[in-house]
Amino acid sequence: MNAMDQLIKKIKETNNPTVIGLDPRYEMLPKCVTNKYSQDLEGVAQAIIEFNKALIDNTCDIIPAIKPQIAFYEMYGIPGMEAFKETCRYAKEKGMVVIADIKRGDIGSTAAGYSNAFLGRTPIGEKEEAIYDVDFVTVNPYMGTDCVKPFIEDCKKYDKGIFVLIKTSNPSSGELQDLKLENGKEVYAQVTDLVEKWGEELRGENGYSSVAAVVGATYPEQLEQTRKVAPHTYFLIPGYGAQGGKANDIALGFDNNGLGGIVNASRSLMCAYKSDRWKDQFVEEDYAKATRAEALRMKDELNQAIL
Repeated sequence: MNAMDQLIKKIKETNNPTVIGLDPRYEMLPKCVTNKYSQDLEGVAQAIIEFNKALIDNTCDIIPAIKPQIAFYEMYGIPGMEAFKETCRYAKEKGMVVIADIKRGDIGSTAAGYSNAFLGRTPIGEKEEAIYDVDFVTVNPYMGTDCVKPFIEDCKKYDKGIFVLIKTSNPSSGELQDLKLENGKEVYAQVTDLVEKWGEELRGENGYSSVAAVVGATYPEQLEQTRKVAPHTYFLIPGYGAQGGKANDIALGFDNNGLGGIVNASRSLMCAYKSDRWKDQFVEEDYAKATRAEALRMKDELNQAIL
């Protein structure tokens, strides 16, 4: 079973096309967690691990996947990266799919090194060692096929997957991604064609390839158009919740069977206990229960729009 079939299996089991983004900045963690630890890098890492594990424990039966954004771990140095590794390991132990949001994009041996670290194996003498061993990574394709090929090779070899940036959710994405080419296509549409081509050999039982794409919910017109021209490409859809993406817009990225997309929510799930919707129902110590409540609400909202 290839990586995308495994993800789709988890989505079907939970009846939930949601991925929780674990992007833990120290200042957003509840005081009931941070007060337990020292205010140094080691203490921050310990607080992050406790926070992430609590969210995983409270959502692993209802959410199919996590998406840790590596920047929020790298910023805390080596202890932060240990927290990243432990978060990924723990989520997999709990049966969740792990999508590492690393947005790597380089060429040759550098791209191979990135892929070795996250998807493949790192050669050490006569041995090979899995370092982070996640299920998917995000990849920036804007240096062309050279920067994506090493990741695709590891996808084939180790049953892994990638989400290639096509149309991102940030406000200035159109400065480059919406530019018209001589053939009349926008840049993002040209990348869409490449992603479909790159994924031809990795299509699974459900018809979707393990070479997938990132397409933001904040641009519904482009999301709908990309779905029409990329029938074998699964979408990771950021922009829901805090960025303003609505469920009805997100539905445009799904197929007639309710598949085709997995929707990321980070702040709206992680910080649910602070939100106007839940702050009167949950005290700070119940932050993980608030995340679960918001996850169930989000699941129902998405399924109503999609199905």
